[in-house]
Order: sequence, then C-alpha cells, then structure tokens
Amino acid sequence: MQPLATNTPIAVIGAGAMGSGIAQVAAQAGHQVFLLDQREGAAHAGRQSVAKQLQRRVDKGKMEQSALDALLDRIQPISELSELADAGLVIEAIVEDLNIKRSLLADLESVCTEKAILATNTSSISVTALGANMAHPERLVGMHFFNPAPLMALVEVIKGLATSDEVAQIVYATAAAWGKKPVTATSTPGFIVNRVARPFYAESLRLLQEQTADSATLDALLREAGSFRMGPFELTDLIGHDVNYAVTASVFNSYYQDTRFLPSLVQKELVEAGRLGRKSGQGFYSYAEGAQKPEPATAEAASCNADTLVIEGNPGPLAALVKRLSDSGLKVIERDGPGRLCFGDAVLALTDGRMATERASAEACNNLILLDLAFDYAKASRLAITAAEQAPAQAVNDACALLQKAGMAVSHIADRPGLVVMRTVATLANEAADAALHGVASISDIDLAMKAGLNYPEGPLRWSDNLGFRLLHTVLTHIQQSYGEDRYRPALLLRKNRFAEQGFYS
Repeated sequence: MQPLATNTPIAVIGAGAMGSGIAQVAAQAGHQVFLLDQREGAAHAGRQSVAKQLQRRVDKGKMEQSALDALLDRIQPISELSELADAGLVIEAIVEDLNIKRSLLADLESVCTEKAILATNTSSISVTALGANMAHPERLVGMHFFNPAPLMALVEVIKGLATSDEVAQIVYATAAAWGKKPVTATSTPGFIVNRVARPFYAESLRLLQEQTADSATLDALLREAGSFRMGPFELTDLIGHDVNYAVTASVFNSYYQDTRFLPSLVQKELVEAGRLGRKSGQGFYSYAEGAQKPEPATAEAASCNADTLVIEGNPGPLAALVKRLSDSGLKVIERDGPGRLCFGDAVLALTDGRMATERASAEACNNLILLDLAFDYAKASRLAITAAEQAPAQAVNDACALLQKAGMAVSHIADRPGLVVMRTVATLANEAADAALHGVASISDIDLAMKAGLNYPEGPLRWSDNLGFRLLHTVLTHIQQSYGEDRYRPALLLRKNRFAEQGFYS
C-alpha cells in the first residue's frame, strides 16, 4: 500500500508538546499541516515551539535556515474545524477522555470528506470504543506516537474492530515514509508498549518494597548490567508518577484486575504525597537545586588469596564472564559439573529464579552465591549477587573479589527470587509472549516496539531466544513457586516453546 502523497494536507488537533511534535514530523516529510487547538493562541504557540526547537539545529549548523523557514511555512495554525475540510489525514492529540474524543470525531465526520482518514494518538483508550458511535468507524485508526514525536522512532498503528485494512495499511506506509518505525497492533489495553513494559516498573517497585536494595542500586543494575537506557525509578521520575501510575491502573482495570498488572503501593504513596518526579522537584530522587543523586551500593572485597577459577561444566550465559576473567590473567581450570564457577570459598551460579537460600539447601551447597543476568557480560560494569543464608562471609567476599578482577562493581542485594535483571527480563518476555499469543501484534513487531519505543537493548522475545528456550521458563516457574502468585505464571507460548525445544524465531 502506498503512503499518502506529500501533497495531501495533514491536520493535527491539539497543539501541546505531542501535537506540535506530530505537526513537525508531517511538515518535515513535506506535507502542508493545519494545526488546531481550542485554546486561544495555543496553535501559534505550538508552531513557535517547533521553531524554537529547530532553531537550535540551525544555530549548530545542523540545519539550513532556509529549510527551517520552508518547514514553518508548511505549518499553518488555524482556529476553526471547518478549515480542515481538505485534510486527507486528521490526527487528534487532545486530552485522554473518551467522551471528549468521541465528540471531536463526530464533528470531524461532519466536516471532512468521506475519504479522509481520522487517526487518534491515544495511548490508553480503545480505538474500537472511540469509533463505536461514528457513522464510518472503518476510517478511524490509532496512530500512537511517542514523546518527543520528532525524535522517537516508533509509531503504533492500532486497528479497532471496525478499522479497514486499507486504512491501517495506508497509515502504516505513511508513518514509514515519515521516517518512523511503524508496528501494527490490535486495540487492546495498553496496545504493545504500555502493556509489555509494565513489568519493567512493577518488578523493581516490588523489589524496593521488599527491601531488596535501594532505588539507586536497582537503577544502576538495570543500566550497568541490563544495558537499559534508564533505570525504572529515574524513568518514572522523568515520566511523572501521576502519569505512570495512571497508566498502570488503567491497564490493571482494563484486564479485570489481572495481578500481572497490579499497581504499586509505593508509587501510589508518592502520587498521594505530590512527589511526582522531576516536574514536582521530588520523586524517588530529589531535583532541588544542588541535590545530589545517591550512589548505588557497592560491595568491596577484602583480601582474597585465591588465584584459580574452576569451571564446573557448561557455564551457559556466563561464558562471556568466564572469558573476561580469563583475559584478566586469572588461571582457569575446567572440569565436569552442573555449570558453576568456583573461586576460593565461593561457589557461583547464574540465578534460576530460586532464592539462593532455597537452592543452596536443595543442592547441599552452603557456599552458594547467585549471579544476576547481564545483557553482555563482556561489557557489563556492575553485577548483582546474592548469598544463601547459609553462606559464610568468606564466600561472599571471594565472590566479590572474583567479579572485581573482571573490573565490575558488585552490588550485594538481599536474597530474593530471580535477582534484578533476570527477573525483569523474564517478566518482560513473559508479557510479550502473552501479547503474541493473543494476537495483539506479531513477535517481530512486539520486539521492534520495545526497542524503538523505549530504547530497550534488545526485544524481550529475541532476548529470550538468545538465553535459550529453557532458561526464562525455568526462572518464571521458580519465581511463581516462591510467591504462589498467578502474576508469574509462564505464558502458554513460552511454555510451549520450552517443551517444543524451540525459540520464538526458530
């Protein structure tokens, strides 16, 4: 399907940060853009905001002044809906309110031509519900941009129950022509990103509530070991806790209180206290002038006389860590075994979702120290460890000493199922697998959405495949056994893959 021609006028309703950003994207692609906002002067202010943002590029020599002037000429602030009659695509980016959006769509049907496509930038309202009262709901489609629209690559193209395939395909092709990375999804709560991303916040919030580690340490682990762009606490401070909590509550209620989406009491308390993050000056961190962000907890090893690393069996995902240690000059000996590392008094293994204390008892190994997952053990600058309750202090010390030889900072956290990065990745992959099972989007589109929309280092389903078809299923099964909650049940598709001995892409 061909995209809309560049001589097709585009209309954007709502001239806030999102609406003006969408207008900029369309104008950069060569379209004439009508920008409308019911607030007096808002459309002109939106255009001026675009000018201010792009003038910085001109000042840095990254854009010609003539190109900026031409782009601004293509953005035309207007004041009346009747002026949208010639638009071939109308994108509404107004307040997230079902009734207000429905009213606007009804007005647009009376103004626009029958061939005009009507799109909603909603992030949480059902496209099906929005189109329910329309005379022609087949021409309504979700076109969900991510903020800031000119910079974020992802556009979710959302099909409501009545949306025609042709309309969805045209909008998909148009988004691609505008330089975006579009994905197609059905109109289910949270679409792709706002659904699949819930565990990224939820698991760290739960770990914080369980006093596993402080927020700065959990953030550092997900950045420095998990390779996520931001940790969940600094990210929710940036988003705003009122916004993030409201999305979680909306998804939770939309799925009939499914415990996978249970909101956090920790975040609820922040919202009730008005500690909304950066915009209020206080969230998990203080943003007052001169405030310093707390440092993550880092364990320091005392003297350790061990100089030999013993590898018992196949180290699996830890192979890159073993190579890193070998390259550091440490002597390495290999022998048969269950896939563990032995150094001094420490016996180290990758977490399988059980608490270290439970696993040490089951395996009769009191010196057990569990290692967290890293996206790339060859490059990770920090790693979490946890120790069995039975483990002597020397075993913990020797584990820290080993990782320090690899140049890693070590965060010794409380003994909780799945640690931090492994638990986060497992639950993200689980939710992604469930979304794929229910036809929300294709496996490849789900992974693309999480990378392009949230800058994840890898799509969760591809990440699962890279770790092997058994690992995350095992981790989730053990976490579920620890908590006894449906929240951690392995998704059917993940379970099927485990027993079929295949991945999502194989």
